[in-house]
Amino acid sequence: MAVWTPMRVRTRLGSAEGGCEVIDVQPEIRRVVVVVPVHNEELLLDACLSALGQACERVGVETPVVETQAIVVLDSCTDSSLDIARTWSDKIDVSVVSVDRRNVGAARAAGFLAAFRDARVSSYSDVWFATTDADSEVGGNWLSSQLAHARRGARVVAGTVTPDSDGVSPALALAYASGYRHQPGHRHVHGANLGFRADAYWSVGGFGALATAEDVDLVSRLEHAGIDVLYASDGPVRTSSRRVGRAPDGFAGHLRDLELAIAQ
Repeated sequence: MAVWTPMRVRTRLGSAEGGCEVIDVQPEIRRVVVVVPVHNEELLLDACLSALGQACERVGVETPVVETQAIVVLDSCTDSSLDIARTWSDKIDVSVVSVDRRNVGAARAAGFLAAFRDARVSSYSDVWFATTDADSEVGGNWLSSQLAHARRGARVVAGTVTPDSDGVSPALALAYASGYRHQPGHRHVHGANLGFRADAYWSVGGFGALATAEDVDLVSRLEHAGIDVLYASDGPVRTSSRRVGRAPDGFAGHLRDLELAIAQ
């Protein structure tokens, strides 16, 4: 069983730089589990796992006592996503879970349920859960920044995303930037950039089986339960700017809506 020493921290929650000051007592994080839902992402999955591997490696260098694990959830995949995921098993600690739901919320939930059943995890008070998307690339400091916030007392961290530049016109880039806040306290919620203590996640029942907005639903339930969410901007994630995504009305739908608004 993992041994931990409670840590008393003084932190400001509600934003990365301001909010309500609280005193919190929480154990140090000893394990990080990252869940990546996948539905036919053979074109982007390799880049996703490469970036995630670098983020995990940085944690290992900066905080050697913290173990990292990635769980790739293949949801109704009919392409080579499984083969790609397997190629990373000898580079980073990757587990593969297969489901047949065609539902991103159910896929994320299946990944964290697999972590729950993992014999290597003996306590959930010292485990940090994170999730990103297969069409996204996390930054090298992505996990490190979340863990830094956790050490200061954060139980949930919601980060920002930046669309890649492929196929993005200057007009679309301007429209996106005008309605987006890349700063602390932003209030954006993206499944591509979320992290939370495992005990906070389980306290509200985890991700719901929603085909879209499963991330917003989870954060809403966490806040409703009185768990503060830190809206941070220091660990952005680059995500695909494709217009046809895997989740109905997801990020791809948002970009489509912006393009329609520009055209009118």
